[in-house]
Amino acid sequence: MVLVLTWPFDLYGTVPQKIKTTYCTCNVFSITNQSLGSENMNCLQSKLGEKFSHLVKKHPCFNGEAHNNFGRIHLPVSPACNIQCRFCKRGFNKWEKRPGVSSFLLKPKDSVGVVKRALELCPQITVVGVAGPGDTLATDHALETFELIHKRFPHLINCLSTNGLLLKEKAGRIVAAGVRTVTVTVNAVYPAVLKNICAYINYNGQYITGEHAARWLVMAQLAGIEKVVELGAVVKINTVLIPGVNDHHVEEVARATAGAGASLINIIPLIPQHDMEKYPPPDCDELNAARAAAEKHLPVFRHCRQCRADACGVPGTGVDLADELYEEPLSTFSHG
Repeated sequence: MVLVLTWPFDLYGTVPQKIKTTYCTCNVFSITNQSLGSENMNCLQSKLGEKFSHLVKKHPCFNGEAHNNFGRIHLPVSPACNIQCRFCKRGFNKWEKRPGVSSFLLKPKDSVGVVKRALELCPQITVVGVAGPGDTLATDHALETFELIHKRFPHLINCLSTNGLLLKEKAGRIVAAGVRTVTVTVNAVYPAVLKNICAYINYNGQYITGEHAARWLVMAQLAGIEKVVELGAVVKINTVLIPGVNDHHVEEVARATAGAGASLINIIPLIPQHDMEKYPPPDCDELNAARAAAEKHLPVFRHCRQCRADACGVPGTGVDLADELYEEPLSTFSHG
């Protein structure tokens, strides 16, 4: 099977001006504690309209005010990944505070009980997310989980995070499972840049490397964003800022993903590890410069704590309730 994707986008290095012209171009730069400043938040709400603004108001990973007042639980149900980012090292433990790590792997059938206990511990929870430890679409575990959660807790916001490789072809099932907010990690939109960040992709058993893999992934991400937005989801972009690799390129990521229909972007600093363990993380000036560039095209979320795949609680409080929900760690992980 060959996935055929078309997109009005020159993957060799330029972005046509005529992708879309209706996305927000609000250029608000702030380093205050409000991760989406009032002007920026108004810009986002205007972009979303009344149909979706209620989601943003209660989503702590989409809204600075919600970040301190509403909770989320991440269910670590996804066991495998279908790409390998050079900075990503997944694992199972209780001490690392970063994405890709969980204390153990949860079975979808056990997720309802975990959410029930989480709501007892933290009634402020409004969002049930799946963000790992692998990719949510590399297996069916996450979608099976969302189907169960949506049936039992229809009032909660289901939120899915993905690398986007399979987003287009699974968009229908994603929305049918009650997912209304989707985060897509897009670290570059030029294959010449992305090949230095993504080592390989595994598309339905096809192992692809180099610039060919990067080109495939970019096309899949943009087409997937467009499709899932068309079906009614709100999309946030996550971009890992890597000095010397994609720091000059973040504005293009924001422009291209805005054209595909994304509503906001979250630029997060590199955590040096795996193949990039000797790369320096961005300093505050580099991070702020990248956010200012991206903000020409999309509102920027600034409060991300780069949470674990099993995080639970109100992120703005800094208190994680995961230890009260989950059992002993595992020691293995599948890379697809």
